[in-house]
Amino acid sequence: MAQKNRKKKSRQIGKTKIEKKPLIDPKLRSRIWTIIIVLILLIFFIVNNTRDVPERGPYPPGYKPPQTQSDLTK
Repeated sequence: MAQKNRKKKSRQIGKTKIEKKPLIDPKLRSRIWTIIIVLILLIFFIVNNTRDVPERGPYPPGYKPPQTQSDLTK
């Protein structure tokens, strides 16, 4: 019965622990993600605002849009 209660001890050679350092500093990684998100939002804003302005509408029944100079010469 004494053998059942024994726990196996893991062998440790040396007393130093190897710590894994991140490839990129977490602070720098956070700044990079922030810059990427801001750039994506800026690109969406520019693409959205560089398109032509659509016509206003719908017009109410019987409405005639004002005549332009090109319509008068026809």
